[in-house]
Amino acid sequence: MLEVERIRVSYGAAPAISEVSIRVGAGELACVVGPNGAGKTTLINALAGLHPIEAGALRLDGRDLSRLPRHAFCGEGIAVVPEGRRLFAGMSVRENLELGSYRRAARARRAASLERVCEVFPVLRERLEQPAGTLSGGQQQMLAIGRALMAQPRLLLLDEPSLGLAPAVVLAVFDVIREINAGGVAVLLVEQNAALALELAARAYVLEEGRIAAEGRPAELLAQAEIRRAYLG
Repeated sequence: MLEVERIRVSYGAAPAISEVSIRVGAGELACVVGPNGAGKTTLINALAGLHPIEAGALRLDGRDLSRLPRHAFCGEGIAVVPEGRRLFAGMSVRENLELGSYRRAARARRAASLERVCEVFPVLRERLEQPAGTLSGGQQQMLAIGRALMAQPRLLLLDEPSLGLAPAVVLAVFDVIREINAGGVAVLLVEQNAALALELAARAYVLEEGRIAAEGRPAELLAQAEIRRAYLG
């Protein structure tokens, strides 16, 4: 499904990620773990079309996306849940969700998508008319994921969904991510909480200083003592 081949992304003259290659199969859940500053958010933004790729290839089902305009990525079936959620705090929960279905194809199924999101996140149904900024941190993360699902993506990109959440809330959010993937949506999860991410994923990559330092099945990575020491304590 998603094939990323030796991409390079820079901020001005400073390289952020170099020679990064990853893949996510149809319906697969893959993760990228690594420390702060490794380039994880830059990678997600590049895959979502939010940051230009200088070199390399980005393909979805064999179609090259690397030169598409930013707005076209959603039309290809890619949705992103950004780090920090980036909700419209003064708008209602309903309005935030509806913004996720702005594409014509998604608008045609807006009511069904809204119902599905409310089934996944019952707490949002109770707060549809409430300003998004008044929600708790966990509820805001649920709203950000729900907004992405309103676009009916084939590939969901998640950037640090556990950031700033209480442990019990993190577990609930990860259960939902597992459920979304089980429903057929491919997921690429970028996460600093390596233990949870590796438990969830079928394929994993370790990103360090803008490069892939290790890759494989989570069990294979966990069998490496240096990976356990660096990321699992």
